[in-house]
Order: sequence, then C-alpha cells, then structure tokens
Amino acid sequence: MTDTKGRHAARGWVCFDRDCNICTSLARRFRLTFEKRGFGLAALQDPRVAALLALPPEQLLREMRVIAGEGEIYCGAKAIVFLARQIWWAWPLLAAAQIPGAMRILDLGYRWFADHRQCASSICSLARENNERRYE
Repeated sequence: MTDTKGRHAARGWVCFDRDCNICTSLARRFRLTFEKRGFGLAALQDPRVAALLALPPEQLLREMRVIAGEGEIYCGAKAIVFLARQIWWAWPLLAAAQIPGAMRILDLGYRWFADHRQCASSICSLARENNERRYE
C-alpha cells in the first residue's frame, strides 16, 4: 500500500488520532517496531484515511484502526491483538486474548481508555458527552 506522498507500507497502516497526546506518543514509541514489520503510521485526520474508512466524523476518531494489506480493517482492541500477532515479544498479549472471554475484557478496557484519554481534539469531548447522557 502506498500513500499519495509515496510512502509505502507493504503490510498496511496503523491509524491513530494525531491530536491525542497519548496516541501520538505511542505511535512515536512503536514507529520502528511497526515499520520493521511493514506497517506505516497514518493520522486518522488525514483526508485520505478518512475517505478510505468512510466513517462519519464522530466515529472516525473513536478508536485506532489498522488497515491491513489485504484490505481488512481492525479497530480498537482487535487492532492491538492483530498487531501483537506481528510482534514476537507481544506473545503474552496474544496468548491472553485467546482465553475465553478475554477479548470482551480487552474491548471494555480499550473502550474505557479511549473514552477517558486526554487530548486536544474536540472529539475527545464525545466521551464526556456520552457519560453525561447516561446520568441524565
């Protein structure tokens, strides 16, 4: 897969919220790990990524996504487990994900984290709005 700037990612793209300090920090930290395995990094805010995912703006930044070379799209905890399959030292996470019921726990943990992250993006207020509606 190649983006319009000519960057090539043989196995796919890891898409993250570039306005989120935590997301950006994690992307920087794991950039070489992903690149060694054929994955590029792309911001969810990039118009090309938004067009490819074809999601409404309120859903686009809710969770990280991996666009695999085969065209499959993984989101949230499933994206993390997909990436863990590509990295030999992430086998404990992959093994844990195989335990019955573990993916549900990973999904809940990911969703809680995503809803409570602090970032500059206005979409992050979505979690606060959702929580406020629950208590109305």
